[in-house]
Amino acid sequence: MKLRHSRFICTLALAVLSAPTGLWAQAFPTKPITLMVPNPPGGLVDTSARLVAEPLARLIGQSVVVDNKPGASGNLAYQNVAKAAKDGHTLLVSYSGYHIANPILMDKLPWDLKDLTPVGLITVATNVIAVHPSVPANNLKDFIAYAKQNPGKLNYASQGNGSVSHIGTEIFKLQTGVNMVHVPYKGSGQAIADVLAGQVEVFITTPPSVMQHVQSGKLKALAVTGKIRHPGMPQVPTAAEAGLANFELESWVALYAPAGTPPAVIQKLSADVKRSIELPETKQRADAAGIEVRYLSPAETTKVLERETADWTKAIKAANIKMD
Repeated sequence: MKLRHSRFICTLALAVLSAPTGLWAQAFPTKPITLMVPNPPGGLVDTSARLVAEPLARLIGQSVVVDNKPGASGNLAYQNVAKAAKDGHTLLVSYSGYHIANPILMDKLPWDLKDLTPVGLITVATNVIAVHPSVPANNLKDFIAYAKQNPGKLNYASQGNGSVSHIGTEIFKLQTGVNMVHVPYKGSGQAIADVLAGQVEVFITTPPSVMQHVQSGKLKALAVTGKIRHPGMPQVPTAAEAGLANFELESWVALYAPAGTPPAVIQKLSADVKRSIELPETKQRADAAGIEVRYLSPAETTKVLERETADWTKAIKAANIKMD
């Protein structure tokens, strides 16, 4: 009896392992899904994760939990997801700053790009050149002139070394010839607090971080860095309209699963995420937060990664950006 029982168990195990990959998707998900975010609450990445979590939970019939794990320049969350079970129940929600800059700037990472596979790009946000009202400039041209006349006097905030706000502002400095002092923070929260207090005068960041403060007059928005004006701040010109034709800076957020996750599960997740972010109510919430929902498939997301990695590598070398 024991021999027959062992043979039965082995046969069953082989049947499961050799089952068509579609069966993985049919059974998925079998438990709550965790969206791990390498940033504190607030800001583009956390807001994007929460935009997709609620409608996705309704579609798949399981809870979708947002788990904020900031720390180590985003690497803590990356490491946790890279080492998670390859079953689609633990996903990473991250933005271009960490995903592109960290492998370029850091010699030793506790994860590798090969450890993760894209599920899809979900949101995009332009950036805003925001300044404290004490800065005596109401447009980009006057701001650049003032900064040139006062080299090293202005401090600019970033969400950390190697972040989009850091690299983007250094590119801005190169293009304009201004000299500002970098003050890195761990995420947007404390950076915004210090800019509002006037301890740091300049912050190039995404609309969710500053839009309400611009609308209330607590900060001045000199330009947005996309190709078109932002619908939440239609009075704010693009950098090109304000006289800086070649300065564009866009931040995007994508989902990733551990490499080795069954392709059928990735395909199902991607399809459900697409449906979630294309719902009218999701778009309305995104518009209110100053975010553009923009779905790209796993293959399309990979192409964006490859193109922007090449661009960022050139920019980081040109600006001589290094991690501490």
